[in-house]
Amino acid sequence: MQYYLEFIVAGLGLVLLLWEAFAAPKKKATLAIAGAVGLTAVLIGLIVTSCPSCASEAPQWMARFVSNDGYALFFKGFALVSTILVLLMSFDFSKVINKFTSPDGSDTNAGEFYCLPVFACAGLMWMASATDLVSIFVALELVTITFYVMVAFMRRNVGSLEAGVKYLILGALSTGFLVYGIAWVYGALDTTSIAQLSINLKESGSSAALLFGLALIIISLGFKVGAAPMQLWIPDVYQGAPTPITAFLSIASKAAGFGVAITILRSFLASPETQGSVATILVIMAAATLLYGNLAALSQTNFKRLLAYSSIAHAGFLLLGLATGAFDSVLFYLATYLIMTFAAFFVLALIRNEEDSEEISALNGLGKRNPLLAGALTIIMASMAGVPLTAGFVGKFKVFEAALTNLDKVSWLVVVIAFIGAAAGFYYYFKVIRAIYWNTSDKQSEISLPLITKVSVIVLTIALLVFGVFPKPIFDLIG
Repeated sequence: MQYYLEFIVAGLGLVLLLWEAFAAPKKKATLAIAGAVGLTAVLIGLIVTSCPSCASEAPQWMARFVSNDGYALFFKGFALVSTILVLLMSFDFSKVINKFTSPDGSDTNAGEFYCLPVFACAGLMWMASATDLVSIFVALELVTITFYVMVAFMRRNVGSLEAGVKYLILGALSTGFLVYGIAWVYGALDTTSIAQLSINLKESGSSAALLFGLALIIISLGFKVGAAPMQLWIPDVYQGAPTPITAFLSIASKAAGFGVAITILRSFLASPETQGSVATILVIMAAATLLYGNLAALSQTNFKRLLAYSSIAHAGFLLLGLATGAFDSVLFYLATYLIMTFAAFFVLALIRNEEDSEEISALNGLGKRNPLLAGALTIIMASMAGVPLTAGFVGKFKVFEAALTNLDKVSWLVVVIAFIGAAAGFYYYFKVIRAIYWNTSDKQSEISLPLITKVSVIVLTIALLVFGVFPKPIFDLIG
């Protein structure tokens, strides 16, 4: 059954679209809850069918194109959890979505917004299990096309339309890089099968054509994960997109990009013929990404834009782990990144609803207006900065450990840049904490927490503390 879960998710998306066509006006936000419940059932099915005794071979007609190894199952679960949280966030964010999609502020034109993430989830799951460059490309385009629509969905908001145009143009450019890179790799190794690539590489060896194709593919994947030199779209697109979609882009899209990078580059990082060249490209990208993301974040006053540059900085740490071949460290970092980033975006969506602002100044005096939310956001920012006893610290520690034990692949200069980036993170993350407790606000009214946001923030914040002290469950899940 595990090989058909993607089809079930796509079918769920079609059912939600049909339901949306006949749903009563002003009730379409309930599609988000229905989608979250359906995906939760699929997640349970994934867990049940992933046990060793339930393992089965792929049907013959799809055996060449899909695989359900440990990495694929991890990223499938990652996609499902991310989409569930996005749908829950969308339900509480529906007031803002309605404001910018319908002239009268109703939700009559917003129904598709709650269906599109489900189709994106199906594409993310196909990307996770794909074992052929062509199937990876098709799944990637399914995800990208849905994001084109979701980013620009608030069509009465100029910022959202601008974000959609920028994402469309640069997304099309990255697609061109990917297709061209696949063509060069196919020309060099005479196959698009991931399993066959390593075999043909041993027989034919490395070549300029192969390295050129790999460079193009890495640049394209750099767009998906927000890494230099393809990171320039992130601040504007993240700021203009609806907050739940920004969270989806920041987490699920980034994880899928790294999942594809692991799938494609694993054999090339293990081969003596290409290991040095591929690792060098990744290390250079990691250093440039760390510098750009962390230094650009220092001057930000908009919370959403701060999280955008933060996303770039985290991509740099993940690239550093990828370059050393520490794939388990990359997966752990992604898991912790999901928890703390979704928690931050839940708070941001709430502040956007309550204060109609995404500036850091909107958090002024939060410690008095809602101590529970202020305490949670303090822990979230501390985890993002990498304070000990939080999950974010363990993630960064594992990446630095991998870099320091593989200095033959990563130079001391890059490690120093990573340390400087981590130190810079303390400044711009703690700027948020300063606003919460030290800055005063003209408003003294209490900020109320909707039930879904309250439960989600509490659970995610507790998870950051638990996994910061006891990270073994995540490592067991990865293993």
